Amino acid sequence: TGDLSSRFARIVGPGGRVVPSDINAAMLGNGRSRLHDEGVCANVDFVLADAEQLPFRSGSFDLVSVAFGLRNMTHKDRALAEMCRVLRPGGRLLVLEFSKVPAALQKPYDWYSFNILPRLGQWIAGDSQSYRYLAESIRMHPDQQELKAMMKVAGFGHVDVHNLSAGVVALHVGVKC
Repeated sequence: TGDLSSRFARIVGPGGRVVPSDINAAMLGNGRSRLHDEGVCANVDFVLADAEQLPFRSGSFDLVSVAFGLRNMTHKDRALAEMCRVLRPGGRLLVLEFSKVPAALQKPYDWYSFNILPRLGQWIAGDSQSYRYLAESIRMHPDQQELKAMMKVAGFGHVDVHNLSAGVVALHVGVKC
């Protein structure tokens, strides 16, 4: 959707470069249109790409980010290794993703996710099925510690985890050493 790309483009300014990529051409097109409407396309290069086989030279980027997309990747280990490969030493990977709540919140969170969320999706977007899939995909995604371990195996020397909203969402920050 271009949310992060828009912010990154403003942060790096005209001297920097932002490269949003997605395997879904329609999603990439939506992001391109949004950034164009915001007037922040001058330093942005949109690339149709599979995160498991990134078309960039090794050591090309200072920062790589993925927001709410890693859980949809078939081979998360390959994608993480590719993200590490394209980073320069000292570069950072930011993974913002739905995650696991503490055990005390699990039952109410599950009830909300499988009963209320699909109804909201039907009411707001006319689509309950996508919101059921969202709840199911979150449950299949690695928890905070498992994802941290996967990032270390992929080549990140240091990984921090920051829980947001009681762990509903977590930000994993990996540093390539």
